[in-house]
Amino acid sequence: MFLEGKTAIVTGGAMGIGLATSKLLVKEGCTVTIWDINQSELEKAKKELTGLDGKVFTYFCDVTDKNRVYELSMQAQSDMGKVDILINNAGYVKGGEFLDQTDEVWEKTIDVNLTSMLYTIRAVLPGMYERNSGHIVNISSAAGLLGVAGLAVYAATKWAVLGLTESMRYEAWNNGKKGVKWSSIHPSYLAHGMFEGAKLGFLGNLIVPLVKSHVVIANAIIYGALKKGKYAVRRPQTLRLGILLRGILPDVIFQRFMILLGVHKSMESWKGRV
Repeated sequence: MFLEGKTAIVTGGAMGIGLATSKLLVKEGCTVTIWDINQSELEKAKKELTGLDGKVFTYFCDVTDKNRVYELSMQAQSDMGKVDILINNAGYVKGGEFLDQTDEVWEKTIDVNLTSMLYTIRAVLPGMYERNSGHIVNISSAAGLLGVAGLAVYAATKWAVLGLTESMRYEAWNNGKKGVKWSSIHPSYLAHGMFEGAKLGFLGNLIVPLVKSHVVIANAIIYGALKKGKYAVRRPQTLRLGILLRGILPDVIFQRFMILLGVHKSMESWKGRV
């Protein structure tokens, strides 16, 4: 996709991956609408992006509130004329074993990480279908490729995001809408932010090192998904090894190899922000 002149909605766009992505979109000549639940960070993001000569609209939005999502989707179309790109970046993580958290924590995890995408996609997809043009990018995770102790429900949502994205791609094809593109993004643990402190064992960290900054993932979104049209973008790229090994190794050996890498204990040192 040629990005200059395009329009985009970025959920959770005031901080982290969302803000880094919004900066790149602005630099590429896009008009950007940011939704976030942190009002003070929204104001900072707008000031920063406007300073980059960006045309930016910012709105407080809890993406689990479908009525607010539908309202702001109409507002985005009014502000920007149309929505060419949707980046479903808003996310929530609460580490800990399954039995140690309340139902409400797991319900929030599912609502933010998965259910909200149903609302945002429903809101923008009719316009994309009408034009047979657009790109929806859903942020999944390395935990959308592998199970992780201490992240069971989070991982379940991110596996679901991969399945949702792939299923919708086929659905678009079936409807003759191949101009509407779909990508999932799979970051491993970031050194800072939501997953600060989480890490693999010594061997695992050699093979799949920590992602150094949010900019790495923003680059994956802009240059891997949007510009090159890749279906699933993984960072670091060595995450592909897990897919390959799962396919060729007997299950018991694959599981033991993941334990050797320290996947099963990788959340024990987690201290990132919620």
